[in-house]
Amino acid sequence: MANSVGYHEDEDKLSDETKDRHRAIASMMEELEAVDWYDQRVSAASDAELREVLAHNRDEEKEHFVMALEWLRRRDAKLDAELRERLFAPGSIVAHEEAGNEGARAAAGDVSLGIGSLKGGSSL
Repeated sequence: MANSVGYHEDEDKLSDETKDRHRAIASMMEELEAVDWYDQRVSAASDAELREVLAHNRDEEKEHFVMALEWLRRRDAKLDAELRERLFAPGSIVAHEEAGNEGARAAAGDVSLGIGSLKGGSSL
């Protein structure tokens, strides 16, 4: 398989599971690229019926992306956990992330602002 497809290691050293995850990720990237291209075409088309056809095609690509994402989620526990934590969460995405980081620091006993000591000397 060509390097342009995205392998960064010798293909012979990759497990079948790694190769399949790569296939899914590459497919997801291609589907999102297609969504973007169709979005641009929908926006630029002057004919209403063509816009409708292109929008339909774009939405099919979204379905394909989600199917591959679900396949990957079922095989990656960390991805599953991140999706469960973040998808459909109400409020600000950034505030949710910051609250999670503050909670993790507090649980670890780190209540500093992360800027090191202000008493002089090295904080390292």
